[in-house]
Amino acid sequence: MDLKEVMAINMRRVRHHQDLTQEELAALAQLSMRYVGSIERGRVSASVSVLGRLAKALNVDPCELIKPPR
Repeated sequence: MDLKEVMAINMRRVRHHQDLTQEELAALAQLSMRYVGSIERGRVSASVSVLGRLAKALNVDPCELIKPPR
């Protein structure tokens, strides 16, 4: 599993746990909904700055979004 897939899985899990839609997360992170969706589908890689914005919007440490599942 590559890092894009790991981030996609973790981001979706955290977002669902917080009952946020992709649209709400995109607004909180000041990103487009299309971009957030592409990250969650593992189609694009997020830059370090985008990783930070998403982590801040989800109120988690950025490492939580890129930590491989056990």
